[in-house]
Amino acid sequence: MKLVWLRNDLRLADNPALRHACAGDEPVAALFIISPTQWQQHKMAPVRQRFMLAQVDVLGRELAALGIPLHLLRVETFAEAPAALADLCREQGVTQLYANQAIEIDEQRRDHAVSAALAEQAVTCHWLNGCCVLPPGRVLTGSGEMFKVFTPFSRAWLKALDEEGFVIHRAPAPRGEPLPWLPLAERVWVDEALGELAPDPRWPVGEAEARRRLNDFLEQAVLDYGETRDFPAIAGTSVLSPYLAAGIISPRQCVAALQQRLGYRPQSNAQPGFVWLNELIWREFYRHLLVLIPTLSMNRPFKPETADLPWSWDPDAFTAWCEGRTGYPIVDAAMRCLNATGWMHNRLRMIVASFLTKDLHIHWRLGEDYFMSRLIDGDLAANNGGWQWAAGTGADAAPYFRVFNPTTQGQRFDPQGEFIRTWVTELADIPAAYVHQPHDWLRLKGRQDYPAPMVDHAVARVRAIEMFRSLEK
Repeated sequence: MKLVWLRNDLRLADNPALRHACAGDEPVAALFIISPTQWQQHKMAPVRQRFMLAQVDVLGRELAALGIPLHLLRVETFAEAPAALADLCREQGVTQLYANQAIEIDEQRRDHAVSAALAEQAVTCHWLNGCCVLPPGRVLTGSGEMFKVFTPFSRAWLKALDEEGFVIHRAPAPRGEPLPWLPLAERVWVDEALGELAPDPRWPVGEAEARRRLNDFLEQAVLDYGETRDFPAIAGTSVLSPYLAAGIISPRQCVAALQQRLGYRPQSNAQPGFVWLNELIWREFYRHLLVLIPTLSMNRPFKPETADLPWSWDPDAFTAWCEGRTGYPIVDAAMRCLNATGWMHNRLRMIVASFLTKDLHIHWRLGEDYFMSRLIDGDLAANNGGWQWAAGTGADAAPYFRVFNPTTQGQRFDPQGEFIRTWVTELADIPAAYVHQPHDWLRLKGRQDYPAPMVDHAVARVRAIEMFRSLEK
């Protein structure tokens, strides 16, 4: 018996572990492990848990239709996984385990412990690359080190992809008679462990839905992506991040679909489609960094010297940021959208992260954790990379020069205030001319229903730059 351990790769198509396990005639089973306590410790958002489990339900039914049973195990923490897997392998007569490589340090340590435990009962473990187009460690400098700046990584990644290419694995063929599948909602122990399992209707699951979103984006928006991607009131992005984070679609499928749509693989900004491809390469960059620099998974900065920055831990200021009560409309709209929907536009992520770290001078770790606790697309590599980029502690050539002005960012990327008025209901009736600096208008109307700015941005910016310059002394 071969066993496929599914994690953040909840798909049939282009799943290397599943594909390799299904080679040959030996019986195949699949496994998904539910770890409520571990998920809580990792700040996994409830909306992400529900989304992931809804996909597990769909995948379990699809696997059953192929004659492949999906086993569910509950272990509270990763520490329990080796023994639980060893027991399952013994009960099912498993001789080989297949799984796609995990990139986070806790998950890697768990997988090493699983390998050791299963080796004792002669079960061979196969770890494959299912999370990246190119495996971590493939794209290195001439001296064999990880790139510390994105642009040269991007060039080297494109060159390596041209040299190696990649293969899209087909979904497996049926392996026997269809099997029954008991929905998760009817499994009492799952409901007791995780509470309400109903998924958010804004985020339908399934590989067909992921492909539909991808195809719609490529047909309707990819050519204009460079011009529209920064405007949150415009549907200019792919909105695929939850599906990539859960592994419902793979990055290789995205690159292949882009190539098919354009008839070529873009190589520079001069070619249509490259801006979106470059976003996929950013995703690869952060994932490669996480594997090759494990301390990034341990709340440590990419630049060690920035560990001495005098960050604030002000709980009241942090709470106001979390709740969208900063007095800066674009920041507040973004945070309220996140809290209501579990998702935030990428430009807004940069704006609110800059505000927390450069205006409020609050430690990026608090923001990173809060995002993970709310985002449906919470992914440690991308989230950590984005927060350290904004905070000036990450893979960045000029950290303290990047201090976003929240007012001008709003004026530039939500010029008419459409996004702001959608989420900051106190400003729903404000004229566009005042929406980014509403306080004088509100005072004239005798209204006090929207907070004053928490800080003076000009003053806060100077303080942020001084924080970094102090490290040079």
